[in-house]
Amino acid sequence: MRILIADDHDLLRDTLVLFLENEGTMEVDAVGSFDAARDRMETNAPYDLVLLDYNMPGMNGLDGIKQALALKDGQRVALISGEATKKIAEEALEAGAAGFVPKSLPAKSFVNAVKFMAMGEQYAPLDFMTAEDKTQSNPLAAKLTERELQVLEGLTQGLSNKEIARNLDIQEPTVKLHMKTLYRKVGAANRTQAALIAREAGLF
Repeated sequence: MRILIADDHDLLRDTLVLFLENEGTMEVDAVGSFDAARDRMETNAPYDLVLLDYNMPGMNGLDGIKQALALKDGQRVALISGEATKKIAEEALEAGAAGFVPKSLPAKSFVNAVKFMAMGEQYAPLDFMTAEDKTQSNPLAAKLTERELQVLEGLTQGLSNKEIARNLDIQEPTVKLHMKTLYRKVGAANRTQAALIAREAGLF
């Protein structure tokens, strides 16, 4: 079973490779960007499954999934993410992805999910897909665009503008622009206050 993992977080990527290789039945390649994954898919023998991180450089959200699915040999492609919402997971599956795997999944469940998808099935964890989406019922979230919500979540995690920009694959000035509008919408004067307002509203 040949697997390709594409994730820009070195430690996580190495950990996932270790999980899979310990099974003894998988040959695993790993890269750190979408462009590198696309190159491997185009030049190597077909993979049984390709795992793409939603927020890595070059992905541009679900565009990366769609591009990868259109490559030669019709290789199976799945989305992995620590931040993606249920809506994003649903859209990925509708676009033809082999599945959606949250990074919070326990090691054994992760390995089983990969095997399941590589054998031709579609996978998404039931508890994740049926959980109530806080952003849909939250009055504060209703005021913000999806990108503003993503930036706000980064603020609540204590990330810098540079880190938020990297995670979302956008430019730092764009992050500042989103912050300016979301401050106005939630009634915050600075990033600390915005994070506190989000937490008090039970958003993240």
